[in-house]
Amino acid sequence: MTPTVEAVSPAERRPIPDPDPRKRNEWLERHGEMAAAIASGCLMAIAWLAGHWAPAASVALYLLAYVIGGYVKAKEGVLTLVREKELDVNLLMILAALGAACIGYWAEGAMLIFIFSLSGALETMTMARSSKDISALMDLKPETAVLVQNGKERVVPIEMLRVGDLVVVKTGENIPADGIVREGRSSVNQASITGESIPVDKQEGDEVFAGTLNGEGALFIEVTTSSESTLVSRIIRLVQEARNEMPRSQRFIERFERIYARVILLATAVLMTAPHWLFGWDWNVTFYRAMVFLVVASPCALVASIMPAMLSAISNSARKGVLFKGGVHLENLAQVKVIAFDKTGTLTSGTPQVTDIVPLQGLDEAGLLQAAASVEALSNHPLSKAIVQKAFGEGLPLIRTTDYQALIGWGVQAAIDGEQWTIGKPGLFPEAETEPSLQAEVKRLEEQGKTVVLVKNGAGIAGILAMQDRIRPQMKTVIAKLKRQGVQVAMLTGDQRLTAEAIAREAGIDLVFAELLPEDKLTQIKALRERYGQVAMVGDGVNDAPALAAASVGIAMGGTGSDAALETADLVLMNDDLDKINEAIVLGRRMRTVVKQNMVFAIAVIVSLILSNFLTGIPLPLGVVGHEGSTILVILNGLRLLR
Repeated sequence: MTPTVEAVSPAERRPIPDPDPRKRNEWLERHGEMAAAIASGCLMAIAWLAGHWAPAASVALYLLAYVIGGYVKAKEGVLTLVREKELDVNLLMILAALGAACIGYWAEGAMLIFIFSLSGALETMTMARSSKDISALMDLKPETAVLVQNGKERVVPIEMLRVGDLVVVKTGENIPADGIVREGRSSVNQASITGESIPVDKQEGDEVFAGTLNGEGALFIEVTTSSESTLVSRIIRLVQEARNEMPRSQRFIERFERIYARVILLATAVLMTAPHWLFGWDWNVTFYRAMVFLVVASPCALVASIMPAMLSAISNSARKGVLFKGGVHLENLAQVKVIAFDKTGTLTSGTPQVTDIVPLQGLDEAGLLQAAASVEALSNHPLSKAIVQKAFGEGLPLIRTTDYQALIGWGVQAAIDGEQWTIGKPGLFPEAETEPSLQAEVKRLEEQGKTVVLVKNGAGIAGILAMQDRIRPQMKTVIAKLKRQGVQVAMLTGDQRLTAEAIAREAGIDLVFAELLPEDKLTQIKALRERYGQVAMVGDGVNDAPALAAASVGIAMGGTGSDAALETADLVLMNDDLDKINEAIVLGRRMRTVVKQNMVFAIAVIVSLILSNFLTGIPLPLGVVGHEGSTILVILNGLRLLR
């Protein structure tokens, strides 16, 4: 059947809406400066060609190139002058270009504008930082809570909660506020706060945090802090505060630019008058040489000595799956003395795996594992999934069970062929306390940082299963390489100390800080910076965000990392390959060497041109060629880092 097409009257037709103006503004913010620089370069080239047959049109095109290419930098320079009463390199470059135009060298001035605007655009694109880190953290904050008053429940915004209120959190819901459990028992996934991969059992009297996920079981929680003072809110404030701290290197660069600009402008003003009175130079010669000085002393080569090298190094690392959010972070990484790793999901895979199977009652490992996996198959607990995954890996088929029951906070039980099987914590089985050999084995496994469960059938304790979050396969090699480069390695984790120390021993880590909340991680990062200097932090969770922001270089896992960690970090490992950190450090150190070479060369050329200008005199075109030639050379030297 042919579909019916209904006619639409003119009155019913709706105009196609214009593109969102916010999107246009966003495009201009991200790409406008680069578009202006390219347009300036094109206008400069057209003006140069037009100069052979239409001089007036050529000058007009040069003026347009000046305005389009120099507007952003001129605006920045003027705003700095008006608001802060300071001169910077932006204003100096514009004045140098205008000085060249004043004595008729439009092309040379336009070239200065083009190169400087292009480098500024590239710097803006490379250094652009996302502002989504706070919004990503804000997503953790629950918006509502179920308040219990006079035996009745009602949903209220979390802002209405007061200290002492009682809230109920049901299975699978986020806990809305920091508080103390007053009734109920459940396992709570605290990975967003502490980074622990295994849910923590909570019962009456235990502390819980806003933003964590309740498991199987209802909890009645007494609120102990207001919504503005919860742990999640503190994480957000810590990230904001750490983000607002300006690096010392940035402050030094800004001071240098302003001092340099003032010195050059003052020297130019003196040179426009003093030689006439001191040496009897003609006014035209005096002004000409002052303009040559302003051009050759402009810091194009100095600026180009840093950014192309940084951009090349960043491009090199990006091809290898290492994304820097700014060149300064690569420079900082080259100076890192300590790298602190989060444990869960960073040093380790983030999921527990069965490491030990100890059968009893004459059972074999396969029989014990098959029975345990069959009972655990209906549970979503991470430990249950680990047991089932181990059975699948061994090719063991699951047996149908009946009468399944979750023992909230303790374990699970079910019947296999009419026989009751129970799997849970050692504390679930009083009879285990009367068997010294069994207790000794459990203690041995727990001292290795492993989580232990017992398996019981109708005849008694049938076996022991131990699980542990395993380190990534390449971690030993990665840490050994870091140590060979003179970098110390630390671990920061919210897990218990026994588990942390066991993982540290296996990976070869010397500095271990365990049982840390997010604010404790931040404190440790600050302490490490005070003791050692530059410190990098590697993490993947929201709980790592304050430490990532406070570290000299924050490094996030791109594959498994949370949105907050990715947005807060300065460097992202796109493929979660931690070995790339070593390569990035080597690349950063190479970049520092190239930058030093460039700066020495650029300063030498500037000094040589300035001396030549006043000792023997050089024409402005030669000064521009020497100046721009040095700029091209330092750019080419920086581009070597692309290899």
